[in-house]
Amino acid sequence: MARSADAHAATAITRAVDGFLDHLAVERGLAGNTLSAYRRDLARYTAYLQATGRTTPAAVEPADVRGFVTSVRTGSDGATALAASSTARVIAAVHGWHRFCAAEGLAPGDPSTDVHPPVQPRRLPKAISTDDVARILVAAGQGDGPVPLRDRALLELLYSTGARISEVVGLDVDDLDLDPAAAAARLLGKGSKERVVPVGSFAREAVDAYLVRSRPVLAAAGRGTPAVFLNTRGARLSRQSAWAVLRLAAQRSGIDRADSVSPHTLRHSFATHLLAGGADVRVVQELLGHASVTTTQIYTQVTPDTLREVYAAAHPRALH
Repeated sequence: MARSADAHAATAITRAVDGFLDHLAVERGLAGNTLSAYRRDLARYTAYLQATGRTTPAAVEPADVRGFVTSVRTGSDGATALAASSTARVIAAVHGWHRFCAAEGLAPGDPSTDVHPPVQPRRLPKAISTDDVARILVAAGQGDGPVPLRDRALLELLYSTGARISEVVGLDVDDLDLDPAAAAARLLGKGSKERVVPVGSFAREAVDAYLVRSRPVLAAAGRGTPAVFLNTRGARLSRQSAWAVLRLAAQRSGIDRADSVSPHTLRHSFATHLLAGGADVRVVQELLGHASVTTTQIYTQVTPDTLREVYAAAHPRALH
């Protein structure tokens, strides 16, 4: 009889999980990888609930959900302990399942409502020095033919504007104004929001050289496209190919931690170098296309050494 009750309990919970996964697949169209992650996370939750004696979705209480989160962080349920970011993913699956159970009448409410993911540590963006940036840019332009000119122009523009890699490869020729007095690029950012950002003289000269001497050669292999940056087949350069351009240039440059350099590294470095040079954080926010200045303010964090240097130089009674 006990075995039959256990089987019934397992069936009640797993049936609810299966129903939720079907809902995600059919009605919300989630991708296969996402569904697999949900299935794996909910299997761990189901095992935890059954081990604590919960027999149906309706029997789960807030304390059970909190206990599960603790077990996920510590590994006390016998499975691998998860970091804060992975725990947040698991909690999202649990929240979704409980909301589904409540909506389907399988439970009177959602016991996970007041359970929140752990606060994730804010990581400082990884920036590289201006010297390292310069070495990467020089390395990108080494060699003969149209490709080195393109690569140098691409990376110069990324660093000059602080643009996302998708914004730069998405540029069309008409989006550029290379007037020496007011060079600028019109970028299409997240949420299809446009912004116009200035282009520095080094980037302007590199892009101009590419457009005059290199792009026509690359374009001859294609069928005609307004894209600024082209691949060797004359089509728009992909985001992945642009990433590879930077990776190869970083490796050739010989800088430390070259393998960790990414397009976002140039974007972070752009912001960090501007702020170090005295730029206002709200100006940097506009240049980066951040919706909130809070996102930009992560770049304003400084080291204790910098604090001491600024204090010593600026406070009237810091030094004798």
